[in-house]
Amino acid sequence: MRDVTKYQGIIPAFYACYDSDGAIDPQAVRALTEYLMNKGVKGLYVGGSSGECIYQSVEERKLVLENVMAVARGKLTIIAHVACNNTADSRELAAHAEAQGVDAIAAIPPIYFHLPEHAIARYWNDISDAAPNTDFVIYNIPQLAGVALTIPLLHEMQKNPRVVGVKNSSMPVQDIQMWRDEGVIVFNGPDEQLLSGLAAGAIGGIGGTYGAMPELFLKIRELFLAGEMEKGREIQNEVCRIIYKLCSAHGNMYAVIKGVLRRQGGPDCGGVRLPLASLAPGDEAVVEESAAMIAAAIQKYC
Repeated sequence: MRDVTKYQGIIPAFYACYDSDGAIDPQAVRALTEYLMNKGVKGLYVGGSSGECIYQSVEERKLVLENVMAVARGKLTIIAHVACNNTADSRELAAHAEAQGVDAIAAIPPIYFHLPEHAIARYWNDISDAAPNTDFVIYNIPQLAGVALTIPLLHEMQKNPRVVGVKNSSMPVQDIQMWRDEGVIVFNGPDEQLLSGLAAGAIGGIGGTYGAMPELFLKIRELFLAGEMEKGREIQNEVCRIIYKLCSAHGNMYAVIKGVLRRQGGPDCGGVRLPLASLAPGDEAVVEESAAMIAAAIQKYC
């Protein structure tokens, strides 16, 4: 019987950490891992969208995971996103992740070409076969991948005993209930609907803004488990307002979040990698206001 308790909770999506030259900064990776671990999160989701994975090489992604694991091994649940836009590189990352001792690997479907479902299933199974002793999580994010998980595709993947669940980043909360009813665990993806996702049956959440305000997401889950839904909704609404502010700059949201982390006294994770837009003149005001909103919400609710 598979133990899924290690997946129950708040799991921030890990941010890319760069030095002043734009290269992966191993020390910043370790510092961010330590910083988030000390916030009381359940685990980390490494190498996904928040980690700017599609703009990094295979060797860079290995370097990130190695430095996360140097700090977090045995202390946090680690899910490594290993998908690349070809099977060979994805398998290489999957095998590396298993060698590092991660709890699970995850993968989006291949992007650009619209593949038939049998080809997507083979891609995922080929990746999973490269990590035969590690759980596999399907990453459903149709608005970016261009391909949506379906029940027939999920049923095909459930023939693979390593498939444990779905990281669901589609917008309909109904999808969480749908996958859960098919017998897999589900992680809520959209940060704006964590409370709703939990109510629909998500085992926990994996989110790109969690790292900027883990205290608030931890509190939402705490209140949900206590049945204090009204208070949970109040915090969720405030979280949404903060997310809208984070997205209001000229620069990319992750550039804003990294600025917020610096203002909070967190590690310096550098900027973002082109073609993502860096902070522009005037964006510091958004960073400052976002940080202030987060601080006020934490003081009020936590």
